[in-house]
Amino acid sequence: MNKRVISGYPLILNYLGIFSILIGLILLLPLTVVVFRPEELDQVFYFLIPSLIAIISGGTVAYWFRDREKGHLERNQDAILVVLIWVMAIIYSAIPFALSGTYSITQGIFEATSGFSTTGLTVVDVTRASYVFLLFRSLLQFIGGVGLVLVLTSAISDKFGMRLYNAEGHSDKLMPNLIRSARMILSIYVGYILLGMMFYMIFGMPFFEALNHSICAVATGGFSTNPGSIGAYDSVAIEVVTMVLMILGGTNFFVHLMLLRGKLKNVFTHVEIKLLGLLILIFAPMLVISLMTAEGETFGQSLRIGFFQFLSAITGTGYQTVPGFTVLPETFLFILIILMVLGAGMGSTAGGMKQYRVALAFKSFYWSVRAQLSHKKTIRTRFINKLGTQTIVEKEDIVFNYTFLMTYVMVLLIGTLIFTAFGYSLRDSLFEFASALGTVGLSVGITGYHAHPLILWTATFGMFLGRLEFFVIFVAISKVVLDLSKKKVM
Repeated sequence: MNKRVISGYPLILNYLGIFSILIGLILLLPLTVVVFRPEELDQVFYFLIPSLIAIISGGTVAYWFRDREKGHLERNQDAILVVLIWVMAIIYSAIPFALSGTYSITQGIFEATSGFSTTGLTVVDVTRASYVFLLFRSLLQFIGGVGLVLVLTSAISDKFGMRLYNAEGHSDKLMPNLIRSARMILSIYVGYILLGMMFYMIFGMPFFEALNHSICAVATGGFSTNPGSIGAYDSVAIEVVTMVLMILGGTNFFVHLMLLRGKLKNVFTHVEIKLLGLLILIFAPMLVISLMTAEGETFGQSLRIGFFQFLSAITGTGYQTVPGFTVLPETFLFILIILMVLGAGMGSTAGGMKQYRVALAFKSFYWSVRAQLSHKKTIRTRFINKLGTQTIVEKEDIVFNYTFLMTYVMVLLIGTLIFTAFGYSLRDSLFEFASALGTVGLSVGITGYHAHPLILWTATFGMFLGRLEFFVIFVAISKVVLDLSKKKVM
């Protein structure tokens, strides 16, 4: 007897049941801290309750479909599944914060979204938070950085997983299939974390703080166990380690693979690496000069602060070495805004517009000017260098790229205007929402524990949109609306 085949929305529900079980298991991971800190035993129920809810509800759904053979999702339904996975993971991960009694559900969702999106904006007072919650926040950034869908689908299916992983906004298919790509990415990722942790400890950082900072630096997340962030350690060595980890986290995983294989020419001719070098030459000196002229800092101190904050902004990490940004020069802040908007490499753990898209926009502008100056019958093929290979750029690629960039700017302006409606200056509003949308985490103090709920929800949507890069969300919503309208017509 042939098994009944499920497809479409029932198949989405089936996958969500399986993913719910995995999310429930992830919620148990922070409780390993209790083994070493038994005084935090009271924290167990905050995580155990949502974990059991996720596992039992997911198990019930999976059991319901146990005798069904999996078919195929319809076109664009993979986008719906990705969005629902993220929403489900965020809601479940917000429950421990709400159950603690310290945070509202809005604050919990904000913190969980900030974690999974590797943003680093926070409502948590780390001086009062338990070790369990501090590790939980870092684990959210670990999973969000490497890719929530990659972590979950690699445990389920290779056949369908890569489609979901690409729908999440990744293009880093390092190996022919998802399982091998997952292993390669996780190996690189965990290797960097372990090395970073080792060097942090060598330079005087305690084990638990070294673990959390290393995870969040490679994830370009920026959650810290110290209210003063990296600046609290006042150590050049620790700042250098952090800068290296931020660069690694903000670099396309393909570049890491090329580095490990010794293909340095491919690395340094890659368009994103060249653009990063150009941005360093343009903006890093400007940051240094602004600190020297406006704040009267020495060249050495200005270089130390300026270059660290340059990397923190452009990689979307959000670590700070200065106590607050509101006292910094206007020029310094606006340069950081530009860097947060530009972002780091495609296929990295960072957010923003992404350097490949920015480079393609500049290339497209050049091609357009060249076409205007050339003979009308002249036909040229457009190329861009990706990891040492001259890749052909189609007209459709250029149109889609500009569409994405325009969408990004429009969302940035809308979020900024919402913040200004609460009485914040245009500069501070632009800085804070650029940080949320670019999943950076640098803050001038607008988002925080005492922030208005609408401020937190605006930032939450910004982080969510920025991490999933708009179109997968737009496609998912459009697909649901279209399917509902078809049913009404029928």
